[in-house]
Amino acid sequence: MLAETHLHPDTAAASVTDTAAAPANATAQIATAVDPRQHTAPYAEALRCLAAEDWQRLHVPAHQGSRDHAPGLAEIVGEAGMSIDFPMLFSGVDQENWRMINHERVTPIMAAQQLAAEAWGAARTWFITNGASGGNHIATTVVRGLGREFVLQRSVHSSVIDGVTHAELRPHFIHGRVDPGLGSSHGVTPAQVEYALSEHPESAAVYLVSPSYFGAVADIAAIAEVAHSHDVPLIVDEAWGSHFGMHPRLPVNAVRLGADLVISSTHKGAGSLAQSAMIHLGHGRQARRIETLVDRVVKSYQSTSSSAILLSSLDEARRHLVTHPEAIDEALATAEEIRARVQKDSRFRDATPDILGGHDAIANDPFKVVIDTRGAGITGADAQYQLIRDHRIYCELATPSALLLLIGATSPVDVDRFWTALQALPRSESEPERPIVLPGSCEKRLEISDAYFAAPQTVPFAEAVGRVSADALAAYPPGVPNVLPGEVLSAEVVDFLRMTAAAPAGYVRGAQDARMDTFNVVAERS
Repeated sequence: MLAETHLHPDTAAASVTDTAAAPANATAQIATAVDPRQHTAPYAEALRCLAAEDWQRLHVPAHQGSRDHAPGLAEIVGEAGMSIDFPMLFSGVDQENWRMINHERVTPIMAAQQLAAEAWGAARTWFITNGASGGNHIATTVVRGLGREFVLQRSVHSSVIDGVTHAELRPHFIHGRVDPGLGSSHGVTPAQVEYALSEHPESAAVYLVSPSYFGAVADIAAIAEVAHSHDVPLIVDEAWGSHFGMHPRLPVNAVRLGADLVISSTHKGAGSLAQSAMIHLGHGRQARRIETLVDRVVKSYQSTSSSAILLSSLDEARRHLVTHPEAIDEALATAEEIRARVQKDSRFRDATPDILGGHDAIANDPFKVVIDTRGAGITGADAQYQLIRDHRIYCELATPSALLLLIGATSPVDVDRFWTALQALPRSESEPERPIVLPGSCEKRLEISDAYFAAPQTVPFAEAVGRVSADALAAYPPGVPNVLPGEVLSAEVVDFLRMTAAAPAGYVRGAQDARMDTFNVVAERS
């Protein structure tokens, strides 16, 4: 009977030394024959079993599982959702003897995390309920446990920079490939990592992003070899590749390729609920070296009131992804059909060759479809706005030059509906002006933490040019900071951020003024 749950969802079932060794072939995909245990969802099933009992609930959360107590909430998550919203302590009850504590048990949440580790080829997996952003905070704190200096890809998510700030780290940046036309940032090469580690031998880790937001996949296997040759772990923010390694036609995931710690935003590609994510531990000496530290840091960041709903969604997403390869096939077929229609179209262009066009990319995510709108008589931003307004179709991202579609790994789409709407977009007789897509890097003046914790001053945008930014400011999505605390605000980046804020879907993460009429800068000493 799968009727046990877990007192501490942040504790996995086994350590690195207790799990199977990594595949001898690092590029090996998951086995063709699915382990029968992967057809189970121990934590989700245990919650449903618990909810089936006739409880008088005198505990948190305050709705106590009743639609009558919170009718609006029931309309949002449904009565079933409310019924499994148990507190973490009680969700760990042993349903065979109803003892809440039994230290000898392998509980369902532990079993669920172990199944996830096996599914993704990890030595150990932690479920987290504060998203990949929380995972990046955990990973940067792990870096702090190893040292203050580390090698970091510049085009990381702003949550990494937040973690750098809080842990007072000193990153040595590697600048990945940038496509200024499409407005996309991609990956870095093994040679760049080798150079950075040689130039900065005190670096305690390497921290990269793969795949990029636009789907470019870096050579993680080669980069892992470089990092390990310098005796440091490789950390990969694989937020956009949570579905990798789950199908022969998908790229191999980072932990199978030698990464030591991987942040996986499971809701993005694999279909769990928003804000749910996983952290995977790799194999080998560097992974074993950091395992205890990772576990301690996860416990310090994970809520003591972790959502049973979010945790169970991770369990169910893993089960569906692993046991229904036909669903992945169907979703891939629709992604390929859209891409094929774009390739044959006289107006729009498939930007896949651009994604694969640099030395950094060895593959691309087939579920990211990038449509180039240059020459189409409409900007990507206008196309996105009109698709939303007139057709109720929402694309993941728009730049002045492109539309980016994200297709869920088990979520085939209605190709005809999208294509009809795309073809119905109006076309200007003259090619529209396409404003600056990505600004250049800003000059560093202060360390990130020093600038962030310095006394700030709010100034009008015109006066911000030439001043040191106190904030990390990122056009969102994708949330890659365009300026960091301690960097000098250029006219180019100020114009870009103000243009972003003025767009129909414009949002600048980190801004204290949504319109970007003012900026926070480091106050000048008198």
